[in-house]
Formats: sequence, structure tokens, C-alpha cells
Amino acid sequence: MKASKVIMALLGAFIMAFGLYEIHSFSGVTEGGVLGLTLLLERHFSLSPAFTSLVMNIICYIIGWKTLGKGFLLYSGIATLSFSLSYRLLEMTQPIFTPLYPHPLACAVVGALFIGVGAGLCVRSGGAPSGDDALAMGFSKLFKLKIETVYLISDLTVLALSLSYIPIKSIMYSLLTVILSGKIVGIISRI
Repeated sequence: MKASKVIMALLGAFIMAFGLYEIHSFSGVTEGGVLGLTLLLERHFSLSPAFTSLVMNIICYIIGWKTLGKGFLLYSGIATLSFSLSYRLLEMTQPIFTPLYPHPLACAVVGALFIGVGAGLCVRSGGAPSGDDALAMGFSKLFKLKIETVYLISDLTVLALSLSYIPIKSIMYSLLTVILSGKIVGIISRI
């Protein structure tokens, strides 16, 4: 285990948790994949993403561990726990981007930057902060697809489900977020 990879995974997971909490959970602009699904579960069942993300991620890692290897699981475990802990700590603070929330286009872009950079750092470290990242990396390797393509497929599925509580106009901003964040993950993971 390399210290630089651990630090990169911890930092990336914190950046993602910060973006999800500070932007997406208050703005009505959501994410796709496991992150978006955690917000969907929070909205419909009042389940905290600090808990649901951990459970869903474990399930996804169990499904994908053979493709991804033991080293991947180690860094992913670090990133996943860091994400959950960071999100829980952020839940204890007041939101700081309140002037931004009424501007969904700005929230879509800023949220995509946080999620894309955070996930990209985790993927670059050799791990994944969430199950959809694990599945995207595994399917990308298995089917020889760009990681952005796999992200888009899972994100579109979650966004379709999110129509149950998010108006279509907000889903369009969320679509922008998932396209941008997926591209940013791809760029940062290949640097």
C-alpha cells in the first residue's frame, strides 16, 4: 500500500462527499449511479447517504471484486469509508453554498467539478469511492469501453428513477452534471 495512493483516495473521497452534500443534496440537481441513488433513498425513505452509500458500495464491490483485484478493493475500501465518514461529518455543518442553490446551471457545473475531480482522484489511486465507480471500472476493463460510457449508462438509469421526485427541468441539469463529471473522471484518471 502506497501512502501517496492512500492520500489521493482520501482526498478524492472527501471532495466527492463535499460536492454531494454541499451542492447536490440542497440544489435539486442530482447525480447518477450510487450517489444519485443515495439521494433518491434519502428523499423517499429518509435514509442518510452516509449509511446507504456504504451498504450499496459493499454490494457493488462484492459483485465486481474478481474483475478488479485485491489492491483495488483495498483502496476502494479506504475511499468508501472516507466518503461515508466525510459525508457524515459534513451533515453536522451548515451548508455554505446557499447563494448558489437557486441557480441550477451553476450547481450542475460546480457539482460536476467536485464529483468528477473527487472520483477521478480515487480512480487514479487505483480504487473507487462508490460502487458505481467500481462497476464502471470493472465493466470498462471487461468490455473494453471508455469509463465515461459505462458511467453514462448507469447514470441515465438512476436519473430516470429520479424523475419520481425531481422535475424534468432539474433532471436536464442533472444530465449535464453526469455528462461533465463522467468526462472529468475520465480525464483525471488518465493523467
